[in-house]
Amino acid sequence: MEFMQIAESPSLYILVGVFGIGAVLIMAVVFLRKSWIRANELGYTHDQLKDVVKSSLSFSLVPSIAIVVGFFSLAAMLGVPWPWYRLSVIGSVAYEIMAADMALSSIGRELVNASGTDFTLMMYVMSVSITGGLITILFLGKKLQEGTLKLKEKDAHWGALANSCFMLTIVVVLVIPMILEGGVSLLTLLSSALIAIILSLLVKAGAKWLSSFVLAICLIGAMASSVLWTNLLG
Repeated sequence: MEFMQIAESPSLYILVGVFGIGAVLIMAVVFLRKSWIRANELGYTHDQLKDVVKSSLSFSLVPSIAIVVGFFSLAAMLGVPWPWYRLSVIGSVAYEIMAADMALSSIGRELVNASGTDFTLMMYVMSVSITGGLITILFLGKKLQEGTLKLKEKDAHWGALANSCFMLTIVVVLVIPMILEGGVSLLTLLSSALIAIILSLLVKAGAKWLSSFVLAICLIGAMASSVLWTNLLG
């Protein structure tokens, strides 16, 4: 089968919608019900719980704008079902694109000439490989957290340094390949960085409402700039 025949197949829609997204929705409803019952047992009023739900909705919907933007960018390359599943359950736009690209690069292929078999490989790498982090956290997460807290108790500077090193590692893994690739990739990175700096300055200047939309605006701006640079350099 061809790449898009698998990526947009009805069976994949059913599997993702029923067994993927459906399972997550059921778990969300179950935990919401259990939390609501427990809150009532603890003496919280109905109005208090309604306020919690409203604030939770606002904090959930605004960040999801960036996810929706990322979904459309992935759907253009990988079809609708798989990006829908990945970004709804566990995953991020940066990771999904990087994992898919690494999977194809390992066999000397590119997305433009990928086959149905290549799509299966990408699905495997994008889903199974990320579970390594989850498994690691199960066994080491508590120890890592306690170690970080002990560092902060002994010396606040070491705690801050540990967190900074962690974030820097993520940045290096994601950003360095874009810098080394150069061309459109590098210019897009610089454009998104410039947009982020401008938005940060606006937030500091008093536009606090922008802080919830920084990621979404940066994603949209980066995609728009990538189209611009592609046309200019193409």
